[in-house]
Amino acid sequence: MTTSTFPGNLAPQVLSLVRIVSAYLFMLHGSAKHLGIPFIEGLASTPVTSLSGIAGLMELIGGVLLLLGLFTRPVAFLLSGLMAFAYFIAHAPRAPLLPLMNGGESAVLFCFVFLYLSVAGGGAWSLDALRSRR
Repeated sequence: MTTSTFPGNLAPQVLSLVRIVSAYLFMLHGSAKHLGIPFIEGLASTPVTSLSGIAGLMELIGGVLLLLGLFTRPVAFLLSGLMAFAYFIAHAPRAPLLPLMNGGESAVLFCFVFLYLSVAGGGAWSLDALRSRR
């Protein structure tokens, strides 16, 4: 095994790890808003019909789908757009080009990780990969 081929051999598995960890972290936003898990006082009473409530449903359902790697590409594309929207609606008005100052770092990071997943797919450990093998 040479060092030049070693990282390339693990790329599909590492892609899956990035998808799984990102989806789990993202899903927690929705579960905090709608399930109270984890309990965060400012999020626990989010109305389902509010913008934040609708985003929370997308975070929860989309996060579960991404965690499983099911319909990864379209779900990731949709969630990337959600995060772009969240950044420009909730964070950018405070300091447009300074995510560190406006609290939008995670929105920007999720946006681009999900944009990458929408192109790259779910990786080796995904239900999408399992479905394509059949």
